[in-house]
Amino acid sequence: MNESYHYESHYESDVRKMSMASLFAALIAVGAFIKVPLPLGPVPITLQVLFIFLAGALLGARWGLISVAVYLLLGIVGLPVFSGGSSGIGVLFGPTGGYLAGFAVAAFIIGSLSVKWGTSNVFRNAVCMSAGLFTIYLLGAGYLMYVADLSVESAILLGVVPFLPGDLLKLALSSIIVAKYSLD
Repeated sequence: MNESYHYESHYESDVRKMSMASLFAALIAVGAFIKVPLPLGPVPITLQVLFIFLAGALLGARWGLISVAVYLLLGIVGLPVFSGGSSGIGVLFGPTGGYLAGFAVAAFIIGSLSVKWGTSNVFRNAVCMSAGLFTIYLLGAGYLMYVADLSVESAILLGVVPFLPGDLLKLALSSIIVAKYSLD
């Protein structure tokens, strides 16, 4: 009887995690539609990063990564879930491709650090999410530099600087949300 209970509990936990990963994949997609275009560059400000932060911290490395992978797969197969309603594998090879790849790596990093350090402390959450944000910027601006044939300085000016204020606000907000609703 104990084994059956343990199995059901484990099963329910996996179903809950799958449901949450699906929910975050949907939230990331919705976040792509809430955008502010910037006059100086090809990458708009969206709410996707907020949901990447939350997915990594609340779901952990594995399920946070899975939620982003589901989002990316939906876009690759043709659903209009990328910024501006775009879709297809070609988006991954365009100027935003590095940011999209960065989302997956960031969710994994945030999730790994959050599991290790816990999520009940706002400052630690901010540190975990800062590591994820740095990863998004590194991969995003790096790939933008490659695709658009830009210098390092130009890629940073176009692909990082305009987003810093909004992303830092999203980082602070998500750090507080995670600490408030933490199960630690």
